[in-house]
Parts: sequence; C-alpha cells; structure tokens
Amino acid sequence: MNLLIWLDGKLVNKADATVSVYDKGVLYGDGVFEGIRLYHGVIFREKEHLSRLYDSARAIRLTIPYSPAELSAAMAETVKANNFKDCYLRLVVTRGVADLGLSPVPVKRPCTFIIADQIRLYPKEMYENGMSIIVASTVRNHPNALSPKIKSLNYLNNIMAKWECIDAGVPEAVMLNHLGYVCECTGDNIFLVKNGKILTPPEESGILVGITRGAVIELAKQLGMTVDQNNLTRYDLYTADECFLTGTGAEIVPVTKIDQRAIGSGQVGPITRQLTDAFHRLVRDH
Repeated sequence: MNLLIWLDGKLVNKADATVSVYDKGVLYGDGVFEGIRLYHGVIFREKEHLSRLYDSARAIRLTIPYSPAELSAAMAETVKANNFKDCYLRLVVTRGVADLGLSPVPVKRPCTFIIADQIRLYPKEMYENGMSIIVASTVRNHPNALSPKIKSLNYLNNIMAKWECIDAGVPEAVMLNHLGYVCECTGDNIFLVKNGKILTPPEESGILVGITRGAVIELAKQLGMTVDQNNLTRYDLYTADECFLTGTGAEIVPVTKIDQRAIGSGQVGPITRQLTDAFHRLVRDH
C-alpha cells in the first residue's frame, strides 16, 4: 500500500516523506508527538489529544506553526487520502532544522508531519488469554528532570526498559519511579484490581497521563466501580486479583503474570473483561 504522509502542509508518498538530518528532533529528540486512534471514521478524543500536544509543546518552549483547527483538518485530510476508516495516527512536531549545536535557536521553522497507518501492538491471543510481563530494573526519569506529562520524542528511558522485555521474552515491563513506586509500563498505563476495587498510580507518581487511561477511569465510574489513584508497590502487583494495561495503541490488554507470578487465578478477570467490553462499545458508538 502506498501510504501518503502529511508533511509540512503537503501530502507526499511515504518513500518521499523525509526529515533533515539536521532536524533537532533527529539530533536530540527535541519535539513532541501524539498517538491517536481513528474508529469508524471518527478520531477518538481528538480534542484531548490536541490539547496534550499543545501543552507538551508549550512546556518545552516549542511553538507549533499550525492552529489546532488546522491540525485537525490535516489529520482528516491524511485519513481521507489513505482511505482509512480505522487506523492509528502519529502526529509529530519537531523543533526543526538548525546547526549541530545543542542550542534550540535559531531554527527556521518547526517540522510537522502526520502518519496514518495500521497498528497492532499485541497478538489477538494476548487480548483473549492475557500476557506475561516483568518489572524492569530501569526506572522512570525523575519527574523534576523532565515532566512526565510532556509526550516528547525522547523515549530512550522507555526503550532501555523495552530491551529488558526482549531479553526476558515478554512484551511489556512495569517501570518503577525513583522512589520505588509503580509508575507505568514502557508504553502503557497500568491498572490493578484488588477486592473489587480498581487501583492505578496517581499522576504525581511520574506517569504520562494517558488519554485511554482517562477514558477507562470514566467508564469504570459509570459502571459503579471504585477507582483509587494511590502509590503502589511490587507487593500490590504480586497480590492483585487482576491487572490490565491501557494505551492508544494497546487499548485494554489483560496481564495474567508478572515476574513469572500468576496474577489472581492466572486468567483474565471479570472486571478487566467488563471494562474491555465497555471500551469497545465506547469507541464503536462515540
């Protein structure tokens, strides 16, 4: 399939969609991005994603050269050009081209591009039977170094934890924060269930505040479930009745084993299944 990429205001063939080797995003990871889903021709929680993108850019003193309305129109144009009804969108803004120095100025203009493509992070059987994950030795960056609320292009911290996943033969890893509390996984937020109550790390633990995470919390409350956002430890992981991960690409994926320890019965739990069904209805009917 010959995908078309939206690059600085123009649709170009995937093979021609190139960024300069002098771009600060390439040289230093200086930029921000959003991963967004399109369901049945409608972008899921578009306003929330764009709001987070502009907040991330503002936090790193990056001025996006397009308005939210213009980026919304650009995403719609990209989806239409590729004839997608369901897909994954990657919206990226880099600092742009400058010299080889570390300084972010002077830069001619930030580079903006949008990719529309298919994505499947995990095989179907993991959604049906659950996955096995580990706790990584790589910890999340200290929140006073760079706010975890910034969805930046620098994911090296997460990538090093992903290497631990690969070495262990599992698809994901829990990352702890600098205090030893559960933070999030390399690419997903994490939820536990204990005695019928849903538990998830709070924002101040150093998580990226996920859009899907927020949707799941809303759904749980609508279903009359209790959601507590408190600091969690390894003990909470190992003694949970259920565990599941959330993310734009992953959606909701159950976890049945952590560090080779079965979670609960070792099967996908009822609350995980109930929330998964509710989420599927949400994205189908939104």
